[in-house]
Amino acid sequence: MSRTTWLAAALVVAGLTLGGCGDGTPAPAPTRSGGSPVTSVPSATPSGSSGPSEPPVSSPRPKSPPQTVRPPKPPTNPTPGARVTITGTIAPGVEGNCLLLNGYLLVGGPRDVLKPGASVSVDGQVQPDMVTTCQQGTPLVVESARAS
Repeated sequence: MSRTTWLAAALVVAGLTLGGCGDGTPAPAPTRSGGSPVTSVPSATPSGSSGPSEPPVSSPRPKSPPQTVRPPKPPTNPTPGARVTITGTIAPGVEGNCLLLNGYLLVGGPRDVLKPGASVSVDGQVQPDMVTTCQQGTPLVVESARAS
């Protein structure tokens, strides 16, 4: 069968198939409604209803808002190279191997003493311009650390 014959046969079959879809009655043309526009807002309560018979159940409100514990932040403009002593509990950073103490990022120091959850006193130098991968805290280069 040639390509032209095949194409002609396919068109005839498609025409017969689609021609059988209608019932021969033309569809009515759309008309404009003679009604007036709606200007009232429907009520929240369906007509004929007097509303709920019982008040809605609500959960009890807490007596006081929950308190969020946040570590203290370091000074807003720490002096580069300033020697400080910080005492507190070490918290893990969002990145691996990053340790925070009262808003300072601990850089270096004895890792056997500096562990998340440990209470320590740390002596070191503030280095606010140091670039790190930890994304948190003001860098503090640890000179010494001891359990407290």
